[in-house]
Amino acid sequence: MSIEVILPDWPAPAWVRACTSTRHGGVSAGPYAALNLAHHVGDDPAAVAVNRARLRAALALPAEPRWLNQVHGCDAVTAAAPSPDPPVADASLSRLPGQVCAVLTADCLPVLLCDRAGSVCAAAHAGWRGLHAGVIEATVARLGAAPAALMAWLGPAIGPERFEVGPEVRAAFVAADPAAAAAFRAGTGDRWFADLYALARTRLAALGITAVFGGDLCTLSDPARFYSYRRDGRTGRMATLIWLDPVGVGASAPGVAAT
Repeated sequence: MSIEVILPDWPAPAWVRACTSTRHGGVSAGPYAALNLAHHVGDDPAAVAVNRARLRAALALPAEPRWLNQVHGCDAVTAAAPSPDPPVADASLSRLPGQVCAVLTADCLPVLLCDRAGSVCAAAHAGWRGLHAGVIEATVARLGAAPAALMAWLGPAIGPERFEVGPEVRAAFVAADPAAAAAFRAGTGDRWFADLYALARTRLAALGITAVFGGDLCTLSDPARFYSYRRDGRTGRMATLIWLDPVGVGASAPGVAAT
């Protein structure tokens, strides 16, 4: 089975390559079936290694992705050469061709950024904790580009009809920005439904980034394509990748089924 990925529908330059993996095309079994790309979830390390190798080959990646030790924080690092110990961070960025930024998710929101000139790119892991901590703001600050020159793509995440949170989550966002109240809908009792996509758009707009794309997929509602921690608990992770192609090729790589 070929690797299946989702390609961003955004007007990035052709040499800005990006995608989100789905769970199709790997060798992991059980709750991790099939293309789990995370080592920290309890899957067989050998299976994860095969899955990562398949992803590299299918996408013709110029280098091993800069995997991160994600902690729901707001630190962003440069996607330099991979090391045995992944850096503790929730975003990575690159200004050099051939460096692959990557984040792993299974309900949290992956956010991709690039400038219109295609000179810099970044990937951020933005669950509600990271969004509130300022991971988008920290990543944009590290990019060093004018906000009007940036665009963003919001990858697959738990959707607004399925992400139920406690009152403390809403209170934290509204205290930081009253406009965030529009991203919450009352649920049962004191519970609220949170719209991660709307919260991210609000944060991006506050920075002056209005060219925002994506934000229409729900991981929890689509078990055939996506892992979901909220739905399954014990499960795998998808990868969202972005890199500047060293040879300027914008077409999909052979062996990849794009959706």
